[in-house]
Amino acid sequence: MHIVLLKVTTLFYLVGALLYLYYIVTLKEKGAKLGRMILVVGVVLHAVGFVARYVAAGYTPITNLFESLSFFAMAIVAVFLVTELRYNLRILGSFIAPLGFVFSIFSAFQSGEVARLAPALDSYWLPIHVMLLFIGDAVFAVAFGAGIMYLLQEKEVKRKRMGAIFKRLPSLDVLDEINYKCLTVGFPLLTLGIITGSIWAEYAWGSYWSWDPKETWSLITWFLYAALLHGRLTVGWRGRKAAILAIIGFCAVLFTFLGVNLLLPGLHSYSSLSG
Repeated sequence: MHIVLLKVTTLFYLVGALLYLYYIVTLKEKGAKLGRMILVVGVVLHAVGFVARYVAAGYTPITNLFESLSFFAMAIVAVFLVTELRYNLRILGSFIAPLGFVFSIFSAFQSGEVARLAPALDSYWLPIHVMLLFIGDAVFAVAFGAGIMYLLQEKEVKRKRMGAIFKRLPSLDVLDEINYKCLTVGFPLLTLGIITGSIWAEYAWGSYWSWDPKETWSLITWFLYAALLHGRLTVGWRGRKAAILAIIGFCAVLFTFLGVNLLLPGLHSYSSLSG
């Protein structure tokens, strides 16, 4: 039942994403409001399915590709809904809701079978470490969307073409503020996620750091966001440069999450997480 429930949420994310895309095309508020309602229902159902799988599995279900993609999709949609509530920025849903759907549909095509937990993962550090990272990555996903919107809006402003895109997107200042706020929230979460992972690694494998491919790319991602935060606080990086780095940073997040597992197998590969 929990597998069906987790996969059904994909339909809600699809409908919500389509309604937000309808909103950016028509600017009809009804589409965005209905899209938000659908996404809220989807997140609630997703959370229920997550808890049900936890009960069925006996551990926090974020250990394989199905569970991780599913949880990441839920985190992205949930963080977006909070951001929309904070900034009353419905147009952001046209860029973020489809992203949540993409991860959800990829999850739906994975095997949902509950696997036996590997001994190294049987630890209370599992939910702490992984949830910190995924929630932080979801915040970076919102910054990614805001970065794309910034570049589109800046292009309109520079060309002095106050056309359809300009009318639909918020001001450059608002988009830059969202980018910065996401950085100040996501970076501490990423940092804590890496620290707790190191502590867990010492308990599980006897070493705080082993330069596993995922550890290495997590550190690379951390340095990218650290450089962006440092630049914003000391040099005054804003606008286009910050938007581009937010996009590059999220690409590094995606490679660390998926690319490393598919191309650079190691201790953190999903094939070695259960069995």
